[in-house]
Amino acid sequence: MPIRTSSFTRRISENGQALRRAMMSRGADQQPTEAETGLVEERRLLKEERAKRKAQALLPGPSAVERMVRTRRAEPKNQPKASKDPQEAKEVKKPKAGKSRAEKSSQKAAALDAARRSPKKPATK
Repeated sequence: MPIRTSSFTRRISENGQALRRAMMSRGADQQPTEAETGLVEERRLLKEERAKRKAQALLPGPSAVERMVRTRRAEPKNQPKASKDPQEAKEVKKPKAGKSRAEKSSQKAAALDAARRSPKKPATK
């Protein structure tokens, strides 16, 4: 992945604007001020750094195979596990047997039949 140089472009642009303001404020016949020479030097350093990063970005990078080979993977640690104290076997309680499907359906049918046979209650208001 190429290294970003856009941050330098913006900083160079802002530096150039500040330098131009400084040049306009001093006038044409006067010597450059200390602040102005500092801005010129900073601009030169920013441009050098941008060129250095651009050259670095153009160099061939590692291929996918090289990355895979160089990737360090965690190795398993060979530590003996501490033996646990044997625990006494507890009595296992068996769950209560639930009703089977046939029993449930016969119970439901009996309830429906009882509901049909029971006398109807009058509606109360």
